[in-house]
Amino acid sequence: MNAPVERIWLKSYGPGVPADIDVNRYPNLVAMLDESYKKYADRVAYTFMGKQVSYAQIDSQSRAFAGYLQSLGLAKGDRVAVMMPNVPQYPVAVAGILRAGLVLVNVNPLYTPRELEHQLKDSGAKAIVILENFATTLEAVQAQTPVKHVVVAAMGDMLGLVKGTLVNYVVRNKRKMVPAYALAGHVKFNAAVAAGTGKPMTTPALKADDVAVLQYTGGTTGVSKGATLLHRNLVANLLQVEAWVGPALAKVGNEPIRIVAALPLYHIFAFTVCAMMGTRLGMNCLLIANPRDIPGFLKELKTFVPNIMPAVNTLYAGLMAHPDFGTVDWSKLVISNGGGMAVQRAVAERWLKATGCPIAEGYGLSETSPVAVSNRPDTPEFTGTIGLPVSNTEVVIRDDDDRDVAMGEPGEICIRGPQVMAGYWQRPDETAKVMTPDGFFRTGDVGVMDENGYFKIVDRKKDMVLVSGFNVYPNEVEDVVAKLDGVLECAVVGVPDEKSGEAVKLVIVKKDPALTEAQVREFCRANLTGYKQPKVVEFRTEMPKTPVGKILRRELRDKK
Repeated sequence: MNAPVERIWLKSYGPGVPADIDVNRYPNLVAMLDESYKKYADRVAYTFMGKQVSYAQIDSQSRAFAGYLQSLGLAKGDRVAVMMPNVPQYPVAVAGILRAGLVLVNVNPLYTPRELEHQLKDSGAKAIVILENFATTLEAVQAQTPVKHVVVAAMGDMLGLVKGTLVNYVVRNKRKMVPAYALAGHVKFNAAVAAGTGKPMTTPALKADDVAVLQYTGGTTGVSKGATLLHRNLVANLLQVEAWVGPALAKVGNEPIRIVAALPLYHIFAFTVCAMMGTRLGMNCLLIANPRDIPGFLKELKTFVPNIMPAVNTLYAGLMAHPDFGTVDWSKLVISNGGGMAVQRAVAERWLKATGCPIAEGYGLSETSPVAVSNRPDTPEFTGTIGLPVSNTEVVIRDDDDRDVAMGEPGEICIRGPQVMAGYWQRPDETAKVMTPDGFFRTGDVGVMDENGYFKIVDRKKDMVLVSGFNVYPNEVEDVVAKLDGVLECAVVGVPDEKSGEAVKLVIVKKDPALTEAQVREFCRANLTGYKQPKVVEFRTEMPKTPVGKILRRELRDKK
């Protein structure tokens, strides 16, 4: 029997951050959104390709879209998929779906037909909103899915007649980004909004325990599962994040806060922190549809002057590696969030030196809505930890027998709090594997806690490399190698080895073309004990990554 959780991290909280907050202040997520649309009607909600969209516009268009969805006969609890990158139609569609009492199913636009078919079937989605660039993917599988209603958006839909027409022409005809497709009975996004304008729209009675979002896990290690996020889960996490960052955002003053949405909004990190939190606090959110276009991204940033920059390690590194990085005004930046993957100390130190704003690394998962643990935004420098559990959250470190481990010992990070999902969609067997009898979610991540309540990720259990009985944690090796001049990115995986069972394989993307394997090995010998040193060193021109920017270790293992 484990002892009651002692929240020793509370002594390390920043001023003004409460141990607990009332997470039941709103009956559902829609009530929270409605309040913001009314309060911030005149403010800019989104900036996209130089076009500004107000909260009043998001309000009216999402109401119309909700009316359209209800006119199709969709009823409370029905699932609607959204398969779009960061375009302003995304928040309109999301708010419309929620206001109609429907369940949002976030879909990665870069899915293959096989992956899309699985998610649409598994969720039981009856409708989908999709950008035309990806319509051919849906065409290949729609007949095998429950989807009956299709709304097709175009890149320029909300940019006005002249600019929108020009953007659509360039995307379709110059850049050839829209393969020909045939989706019987589909409706254009603007036509759907027009059709819903003036139609009766009534948000059904939504309870806190009603499902709001199905957020599918990455599926990089198996079949993708839908984390069932209830209205109360998302409301709680928004209030938790608001309490956590509130003192830091006070530095912005009375001006509207400007946040950068370069991470995809369909991913839980950006969904909560950019789309939902942005609306909660009336922020101006800069939408970046293609963050891999670093020159284009920096061009947008030059005129935006951001206050909040959520990103993953690879994006921070990529921005700083570009010669135009110094043309951006970072003087108003008060929060740099790091999440999604481990932030490397070398990258964090360069970012702090370049911008004056430290990266506050945090931690969460689709299953936790996602924010569970975070460094304080006022931390003066990179801590190398994921920080402290946020308000109303308990975190423990346990062994494989579900027993708490001693302070400082590694074990599985387990989380209990109002932001933890209800379970995996229609998968009680999978839910049972990750939920403990006393209500903790087993994350699958190995971590340790120190005497001040700070948590540190050691690694994913499945990513750990076992060399002759010794545990090698890839994050540790990567953090060391990232400090070597000439390294842009690096990743470590385990590969089979006849003598030691597994061996360490190190993959590097060079910043300096002159970097040699001999230099890498010499640096590793100087900084890593023998069994942690790479047996295989491989150079690549780029890393395989998810659309969020996580390095796909599986592919590095597969391609030896």
